[in-house]
Amino acid sequence: MSKQTKTFEENLAELEGIVTKLERGDVALEEALAEFQKGMVLSKDLQKTLAEAEKTLVKVMQADGSEAEMD
Repeated sequence: MSKQTKTFEENLAELEGIVTKLERGDVALEEALAEFQKGMVLSKDLQKTLAEAEKTLVKVMQADGSEAEMD
């Protein structure tokens, strides 16, 4: 079975749901720890995606087709 890759927005929504659940404080300790760990993985993936997007955005195409970093 192939696992579909979730979009940035789907991962962000999932992370927000985890944060909301943990903020309510009505989950068992074991579940809270599992959700926290899942949230940390999602957060790391989201940060990586944002960093990659930022790298893409700071590049501009030169007239000859080469790329240059913007200041």
